[in-house]
Amino acid sequence: MAYRRTPAVQARLDAQRAAIVQAAHDVLAEHGYRGCTMAAVAARAGIATGTIYRHFPSKSALAVELFRTVVDREVAAVAEASASGEVLERVVAVTETFARRALKAPRLAFALLAEPVDPAVDEERLVYRRAFRDIFAQRIAEGVSAGVLPPQDPQLTAAALVGAVAEALLGPLSNGDHPDIVPAMATFTLRALGVQHATHP
Repeated sequence: MAYRRTPAVQARLDAQRAAIVQAAHDVLAEHGYRGCTMAAVAARAGIATGTIYRHFPSKSALAVELFRTVVDREVAAVAEASASGEVLERVVAVTETFARRALKAPRLAFALLAEPVDPAVDEERLVYRRAFRDIFAQRIAEGVSAGVLPPQDPQLTAAALVGAVAEALLGPLSNGDHPDIVPAMATFTLRALGVQHATHP
């Protein structure tokens, strides 16, 4: 007869798994992917390293779970911030929210965007970029439909903007210098979309 976990046992295991992912998040935010070792995560979680392997067979598996958790949170924040306001405000909100949240957690953002990672984690990075592209594309399509943006391919423009915004952030995120570049990035976004003489304070 196969062993079946009781609800109480399953709840304890789920809570332990969540605690491990949170500990990994904290280590990643402080030390980046390279420093996010199984031993470091175990120490932060207050458990034995072997306990992590009961939930995750490798650092890569843990990192994939962590990236999914963090990315879902970031995508939800950008989607919520860009869901209200005038059409152009909603478009700009994608850039502003993405950039401001990244600059508030620079080590974590750099790990998510650019730090060398395992191939499995790199695949999650692509999912991350596509999710933001899709939000951008939706807002751009709304702008085109409303007549406040010139006709364009929303998916193509959105992909280009995600790449540009990420590239613009890499310097500030990697060198510890965090000037307020967000207004300039917002202006760039509007101009790239075809809004002539755009300025954004």
